[in-house]
Amino acid sequence: MTIDLGSMALIGVKGLDDVLAGGLSRRHVFLLEGSPGTGKTTISLQFLLEGAAHGERCLYITLSETEDELRNSAASHGMELGEDITIFELVPPESLLDSDQQQSLLYSSDLELGETTKLIFEAFERVRPSRVVIDSLSEIRLLAQSSLRYRRQILALKHYFSKSGATVLLLDDLTADTLDKTVHSVVHGVIHLEELAPNYGAERRRMRVIKYRGKAYRGGYHDYIIETGGVVVFPRLRATEHRTDFERTVLSSGIPALDGLLGGGISRGSSTLLIGPAGTGKSLFGIQFVDAAIKRGETAAIFVFDEELGLLFSRTRSMGLDLEAMRDAGSLYIEQLDAAELSPGEFAQRVRESVTRFNAKTVLIDSINGYQAAMPEENALILHIHELLQYINRQGANTFLTVAQHGLVGDMKSPVDVTYLADTVILLRYFEAVGTVRRAVSVIKKRTGQHEDTIREYRIGSDGLRLGEPLSGFQGVLRGVPVLTSGGQTMMPLADGSGDNF
Repeated sequence: MTIDLGSMALIGVKGLDDVLAGGLSRRHVFLLEGSPGTGKTTISLQFLLEGAAHGERCLYITLSETEDELRNSAASHGMELGEDITIFELVPPESLLDSDQQQSLLYSSDLELGETTKLIFEAFERVRPSRVVIDSLSEIRLLAQSSLRYRRQILALKHYFSKSGATVLLLDDLTADTLDKTVHSVVHGVIHLEELAPNYGAERRRMRVIKYRGKAYRGGYHDYIIETGGVVVFPRLRATEHRTDFERTVLSSGIPALDGLLGGGISRGSSTLLIGPAGTGKSLFGIQFVDAAIKRGETAAIFVFDEELGLLFSRTRSMGLDLEAMRDAGSLYIEQLDAAELSPGEFAQRVRESVTRFNAKTVLIDSINGYQAAMPEENALILHIHELLQYINRQGANTFLTVAQHGLVGDMKSPVDVTYLADTVILLRYFEAVGTVRRAVSVIKKRTGQHEDTIREYRIGSDGLRLGEPLSGFQGVLRGVPVLTSGGQTMMPLADGSGDNF
């Protein structure tokens, strides 16, 4: 039977073939490098399993692990290495392990390196595979002893495999000499794996394609995880690659007074930032737009960093917003996220899938403070948010972000300034009046149309959000201590239960 191999060899790792623009070019030698624990063996097993699934013969040559260790590693991921995958455990000949038979006039490395190469070629001739993995180059580098002999050995392997038509993946654990880039200049492509250890939380892994001759690939760093079943890569999101046509209609919040403040509502395909101190109701404002979207017959998604879902369900239910029922009905996708266990790339992928698979037209991210905890580098955080907002907006969906400011009244600061990224900015504030603490809302920015320049008081109670008429006759409401400057008073009357926090 003749197998049509095509020009590209899919690597079989979710997301990595996208980064590589279709996989590995056949009949070439590639380098997969990374320190121990970065997932090189797992990726190489997925590479061979992908070939075996298409009827290709595959060969795994191991110089550092035993066959039992490889099979146990595969079994831990639920991988079954069938007859199409041959594991060749390369061990030194017994004569090299016997001190009585070792040569004294020649360097032992001269014999060991030549014998190792000979065994590799013999194993290949027996199997005649289409895909080959050699694990690892550190053993060959140590046997070569010098950079010149090591380079010649790699060139010999490259020429041999190139003539045979095999696609080869060389593994390097970077334990012998991390500064030696000999292989980089010889191989067709280089994939570099990294593992980072934050001050708190789980390790973070990322990869980068350093080199790929004659091929356009997705550059930069891409987060990835190792889970049961193998490695999953989250390609860096580029919003310019994703654009859909949609009608920019105006969407209601479901509250006439809030729509009036927003100049009629929110434009479809735009982003809204809800900013204010803790307890002002940022989450509730966002959930109000989610509820309005679901009542229009659309689906929505909520990503919660800062609150336990059970408590969130209980609090919103007491205000007439049953998020749990919305989720159970299939109209709401809601997920609680742990910033200590989540990389930015994985989060962006989850948001993206909520839009593509769940068809969410409203996405609430609560909050950017939690997102920042998962992305401690602030400059990179801004770029991440920019790409994510652009992507969601270009799908005709609306994004709502909450940001908690430091402080309660007066001069407050945000942990990160993202106001210039959002199309609409809604500002929430506390202010003092006649011995009570009240809340005020205003719209300070809207790119997609006109909006009121007034400040309205609002209340949170058992009936949800209620907005009053624009405050008039006051000065200094946003500073927290207003001063009555004229006779009119338009503040909302106090009522029992109006002080519920959200």
